[in-house]
Amino acid sequence: MSVEITRIFDFAYYQLDKYNLSKALVSKSSGQWVSTSSNEFITKANIVSRGLLALGVKPGDKIALISSTNRTEWNILDLALLQIGAVNVPIYPTISEADYQYIFNHAEVKYCFLSDEGLFEKASAVEKEVKSLKQIYSFDKIKDCAHWEEVFTLGSDQTLQKEVDALKNKVKASDLATIIYTSGTTGVPKGVMLSHNNLVSNVKDTVTGLPFLNDINKVISFLPVCHVFERMLHYLYIYSGITIYFAESIEKIADNVREVKPDFMSVVPRLLEKIYDSIIAKGTALTGIKKSLFFWAVDIGMAYEPYGRNGWFYERKLALAKKLIFSKWKEALGGELNNMVSGSAALQPRLTKIFTAAGMTILEGYGLTETSPVISVNVYENENFKVGTVGKPIANVEVKIAEDGEILIKGPNVMQGYYKDPEKTAEVITGDYFHTGDKGEIDKDGFLIITGRKKEIFKTSGGKYISPTLLENEMKQSRFIEQVLVIGEGQKMPAAIVQPNFDFVKEWARRHHVDCGSSPEEIAVNEAVHNRILEEIEHGNQQFGKWETIKKFEMTPEVWTVDNQLLTPTFKPKREVILQKYKHLYDKIYS
Repeated sequence: MSVEITRIFDFAYYQLDKYNLSKALVSKSSGQWVSTSSNEFITKANIVSRGLLALGVKPGDKIALISSTNRTEWNILDLALLQIGAVNVPIYPTISEADYQYIFNHAEVKYCFLSDEGLFEKASAVEKEVKSLKQIYSFDKIKDCAHWEEVFTLGSDQTLQKEVDALKNKVKASDLATIIYTSGTTGVPKGVMLSHNNLVSNVKDTVTGLPFLNDINKVISFLPVCHVFERMLHYLYIYSGITIYFAESIEKIADNVREVKPDFMSVVPRLLEKIYDSIIAKGTALTGIKKSLFFWAVDIGMAYEPYGRNGWFYERKLALAKKLIFSKWKEALGGELNNMVSGSAALQPRLTKIFTAAGMTILEGYGLTETSPVISVNVYENENFKVGTVGKPIANVEVKIAEDGEILIKGPNVMQGYYKDPEKTAEVITGDYFHTGDKGEIDKDGFLIITGRKKEIFKTSGGKYISPTLLENEMKQSRFIEQVLVIGEGQKMPAAIVQPNFDFVKEWARRHHVDCGSSPEEIAVNEAVHNRILEEIEHGNQQFGKWETIKKFEMTPEVWTVDNQLLTPTFKPKREVILQKYKHLYDKIYS
């Protein structure tokens, strides 16, 4: 009898019943890939569930999970928590100690499980300020920190299994499963409450539109599982009987991909940009006919249109480009990667085109933490793929465009609300619809196009509205520009704060014999670099009306990262933090 899936933990039992994988979850330990079968996954989760009951964990208790990398232990603990009715509170590893303290207190976290010594230092630094927190456990063995094997020891008592089974049977689809604190670009984190049904429905409704999943055997996971995009995909993989390999780190992702040879993976635009830049840098280093062939293939890829719309002669050239050049790109990513799904931020159309032309179709989608997350996604089959859009809405999710252009959502994936914040909940959920805060439009073929963030659209002193997202996405197509923030609210003109792509600028300077120095500080004030980036901005400006073009810009002397708090964990610029940090550049532009 097949397992009926109504709660998140049902996915694991369904996998055991239908697929019974010898390799369900695979992590690397001491240089070796160590697999956990479908049966071991559930067996270990039951042991942990019993251990949690022995610790006094009850339905509704909030348990924090923090991990620097995705790993098997996280998924075991997630299953163990959810099947006894406890609430998983995943936390970004990169946030500040102050945010740790806020989330622990706001969620009234009872226990915290984390991965490594660095995270233990941050969490233990605020432990005394959190009255609800009883204990911190670690997956790695750390001095002065309880190890999670202690929970296994407590769970060895088989007599508690009856209680686990009883609690599991009491969990309803409508019960709260997780509170995910959004990183956001402004203000304190908001706790998004998602039920079992929110995530289960999103998995089922997404799977319906992805027929190629039947051909996928293994995936590699590296995007933070604390983010709902990757977490929902984990559930989708478990449901579809797909083996999940966990990458060691973002630094080792290239090596891990070559080892694992995945059929599919999730990505964010920032990663694709890095991969593309790395490939182009290698092509630039070529000489003679090899270099000419390389960039001929790049030009072919940039002109890509799906479904053979460029005609038979283009398709012949593309086939030759794949054979001579693009096959090597694919081989560098394991050789088996046919599809990648991209989310969390806008993707440059040029990246969609060139990777898809190279035989690795980029499926751009759209969603928010508050929508569990998927709202829409591109799928190549049945002509449901269009470059420059985020696809069509998934099954059972309705998208409506409000009069002011805001994207409104209705469906079983919409959150229960913000934890302990009915006022903010009422602001975004009115009637049957959730207000995304994003602006967009639906084209004649039913594809959703994102045009900007409602709160980020500003007005100049001349009364003209500016959508910074559109300008930023256009400017980031330049290889000289790694990050850009468009500014100018209340000012006479739009301007920008630019973080150059320092590696590419240095390569450009070397090839053109430009002395711009070697440090980011020297590059940021170099006149030749400024003039070259000005050319790129003037080129990007051609896509916009005169009133909305970028007139002036200044460069920052450092890379914007998650670690220095200039980017969110999903690599979006934190507008207010950047403006505060670079106020002197803002003043220089408008003085």
